[in-house]
Amino acid sequence: MKTEYVDVAIIGSGPAGLSAAVELRRQGVDNVVVIERDSVAGGVPRHCGHPPFGVREYGRLYTGPDYARRNVAEALAAGVHLRLGHTVTQLGHGGCLQLVNDDGAFTLQAKRVLLATGVRENPRSARLIGGDRPLGVINTGALQAYLYLQHLKPFERPLIVGTELVSLSSVFSCRRAGIKPVAMIESNFRATARWPLSLFPWLCGVPVHYGAELLEIHGTGRVEAASVRLANGQVQRLACDGVLLTGQFLPEASLVRQSHLMLDPGSRGPVIDQYGRCSDPAYFAAGNLLRPVETAGWSWREGARVARLLAKDLRGEIPAAHRTLAIRCRPPLKLCVPQRFAPTGVAGLEHLQLRVSTAYEGELTVYADGVPIWSKALACLPERRILIPIAALKLNARITQLDVDFVGHEHPAPNKGETP
Repeated sequence: MKTEYVDVAIIGSGPAGLSAAVELRRQGVDNVVVIERDSVAGGVPRHCGHPPFGVREYGRLYTGPDYARRNVAEALAAGVHLRLGHTVTQLGHGGCLQLVNDDGAFTLQAKRVLLATGVRENPRSARLIGGDRPLGVINTGALQAYLYLQHLKPFERPLIVGTELVSLSSVFSCRRAGIKPVAMIESNFRATARWPLSLFPWLCGVPVHYGAELLEIHGTGRVEAASVRLANGQVQRLACDGVLLTGQFLPEASLVRQSHLMLDPGSRGPVIDQYGRCSDPAYFAAGNLLRPVETAGWSWREGARVARLLAKDLRGEIPAAHRTLAIRCRPPLKLCVPQRFAPTGVAGLEHLQLRVSTAYEGELTVYADGVPIWSKALACLPERRILIPIAALKLNARITQLDVDFVGHEHPAPNKGETP
């Protein structure tokens, strides 16, 4: 089996991977290769035929496909090598990758590897939805592929499950295609997307039911109806010709899960330190692989930020991590990125990013060896980023333990039922 040698291999050609590749070339790294298993580069945005993309990155408003093309063009202009139709099958120690393409299997040995494989939506099987197995039950990625890549309408009157930002994107996509959703349901008693964006379905004439649960899907050849338990306990049968399952993202971490790299049970992505460095220091990670889910713009900026740190590491400007401290979080905090801190004295990522598992308000406090070193009163909702500036913590090499606690109480739920 042949072996190729590169300076940096980036797995994934979405916003994080491509921005990292461009930044690495700007930092003087010569041989940068982006590996993409699809036949077209650009990642998820190329499936999103609507704005807004690219305003902070390029000072222009793009649709998703145009934004993806701009990212690819920037990478090619910077001298990045794109390997399309290449699948990584194994992450080996020290940056040794096993790949396969149409010509067969080969080995790629990289000085450093950046993982930027993004996220995926939970399928029906993982959501434990009962009922028949008709055609017309899809997730947002499939909807966007049907509409924007294949120019097909998978249904006319779907039921939309979820109220995340991607759920609102699906309403926009349906509206453009002449598809009229019968309703949108959310198991929580408030929308996941921020207000006033959460008003968008209502403005489009789509009823939104909070505190509602999808029980069963009915249909023989294709979807005919869905049974939904509403907030008042009543079970209602909604006539529809499709069910669109949105959100509930998970990091696309199958390669990490099968490798020697540490996986974080909270984020379900790889464990990293404040430099984006994984448990094997030859590997770094950036973008939505680190936590579900952030915007394309956030991923783009994070990819560039981690790339600058990776370039420093290649130059020997970041000391080896002989000792790292686990950052411990307790409920209602469900994840923290990064999960470890290397006391090297060299600045890394700007923030600790946290999420809560339930609506909560109280005092968020960071402790170093049991002593509070930072605190802030907050009111937080699930899937919203909470940022703690790392520079404000003034961490040093003498610290032996870091803890983050959120002491308070749950938010009261708003009035149950539909939107006004």
